[in-house]
Amino acid sequence: EDHAGERGRLLHARPPRKAALCGQGQEPEEAGRDLRQRPHAARPPATHDRGHGIGRGDHDGGRVEALLLESNMIKRLKPHYNILLRDDKSFPYILLRRGHRWPQISKYRGAKSGQGDYFGPFASAGAVDLTINALQRAFPLRSCSDSVLESRTRPCLQHQIKRCTAPCVGRIGKADYDVLVEEARAFLAGRSRQVQRRLTDRMTAASDALEFETAAAYRDRIKALAHIQMRQGINLPSMGDADVVAIHDEAGQACVQVFFFRSGQNYGNRAFFPRHGADDTPEAILRAFIGQFYSGREAPPLVLVNRSLEEAPLLAEALTLKAGRRVKLHRPLRGAKRKLLEDAERNAREALARRLGESTAQRRLLESLAQRFELEGAPDRVEVYDNSHISGTDAVGSMIVAGPEGYIKSAYRKFTIRSTAACDPATPGDDYAMMREVLTRRFSRLIKEDPGRSGESWPDLVLIDGGAGQLGEARRVFADLGIADLAVAAIAKGPERNAGRERVFLPDRPPVALGARDPLLYFLQRLRDEAHRFAIGTHRAKRAKARVRSALDEIPGVGPRRKKALLHRFGSARGVSQAGLADLETVDGISSAVARAIHDHFRADR
Repeated sequence: EDHAGERGRLLHARPPRKAALCGQGQEPEEAGRDLRQRPHAARPPATHDRGHGIGRGDHDGGRVEALLLESNMIKRLKPHYNILLRDDKSFPYILLRRGHRWPQISKYRGAKSGQGDYFGPFASAGAVDLTINALQRAFPLRSCSDSVLESRTRPCLQHQIKRCTAPCVGRIGKADYDVLVEEARAFLAGRSRQVQRRLTDRMTAASDALEFETAAAYRDRIKALAHIQMRQGINLPSMGDADVVAIHDEAGQACVQVFFFRSGQNYGNRAFFPRHGADDTPEAILRAFIGQFYSGREAPPLVLVNRSLEEAPLLAEALTLKAGRRVKLHRPLRGAKRKLLEDAERNAREALARRLGESTAQRRLLESLAQRFELEGAPDRVEVYDNSHISGTDAVGSMIVAGPEGYIKSAYRKFTIRSTAACDPATPGDDYAMMREVLTRRFSRLIKEDPGRSGESWPDLVLIDGGAGQLGEARRVFADLGIADLAVAAIAKGPERNAGRERVFLPDRPPVALGARDPLLYFLQRLRDEAHRFAIGTHRAKRAKARVRSALDEIPGVGPRRKKALLHRFGSARGVSQAGLADLETVDGISSAVARAIHDHFRADR
């Protein structure tokens, strides 16, 4: 039978205790099922069709495609009863960009669509920053943007601290710069011994020629390379590209630790805490984790795991099909690779122990909060709201979310204040109007998307940064929207805005003053300060973006490409504003109509 029929039977077969994955005629809430219970009766007889090149018969090709589809849909629909990888952030890379006379080294996230060499993934942006910082000591390549490079008239600070060779002002020739680029590429590709041996030979030759300053420069570069390798810890040149994936479960929770090795070099590790059911085994959690983890990224040729997976061959075929090359799923029992798995499992055990300790303390605080605020139970989701602006300009609202496991940063939201009432020049900085807009937009969308409150996006408690006025505004918004059973409170600083003298405002009750040493007070302060931090950061980013806006951005029909051409031709927005119509028409990409629009724009108020 064809693959579509095979996928249809697989997706519509409903194992016990699990919902079927979303197919035709099914609602997204029904999506999800346990792969360990995949119905074997649904397999069609093997055929001789080798169209997919997997080499195990057409029915296995259909099962592989169904596995990939299932992992993608679980991540997209987030069904309640499935093992779910909640942290799905992309990983950063080091990009050695080509296509320019002076190649640039930089941190990069996203699709690999640009021209250049990508090295990674790294476990965190901090690991990339540290590596680039150390790399520039050994290979002083530019990290600035093309526009900065082309506008420099003298070397920048990076050159002064010997992190860049200043190609912008001709302090290095093209041939010498290309040598640095190739050495950096070789080192990142795993040929570190060759690079170090080459630098050592040059240092010795310079020393023999009594060129001691040159020899010292080579010595410093060799030390920088050694520092990178030392910081990376365990390196296995013979392993090539591989991920080490280990799971540890305890007290109904699980931690999966992933170590990234590329070209035998350790690029760091990250801990994940997938959501799962109480009856899910570590093997089932690990299998589901691998399927979802690699559904959005390419798997390396080797993935080491610390558990025996029942469907390891099928999972390896799915990863192979997605990567377009062979991917091996392996559980080593001895040797250096087994030692790596033991290290990863120990990391997972320690990370889970820390999380359990933090979760226990957080749960006690939430229970104390429920008791003090007279809630029905400890809240699983607390949403905290704040605003930030300067006299009504660049006004933004923020929402942070906390639960039993700490801050849920993937649920944070930013709101750009749009209403004229909130930004009225007659009443600049109307916090009440801003809070009204933020809450109205947030809960109007919740009502539209989840009117039955069946999902996890509805809060158990709404906490407002403010006093009785903000609390009253929130209650009016909820009344207008028909929300009558949502707990809401506001926290305000003391009379002189002193931290430690906060008062909590609750509906139809006098303000509550918590003791100066009350753990619940510290907890509420942390929530309020996190919302404040997020709001201020969003406001500052918006204000900084507004500062660098050009007058050209306000002209209809002038996009980034035409803006760049105009600035190259006239040097600045002021130069463009002073240019005549005939001069504007000579710019590449500027038609007579666009030239007229630009000319009229700058002369409208004259």
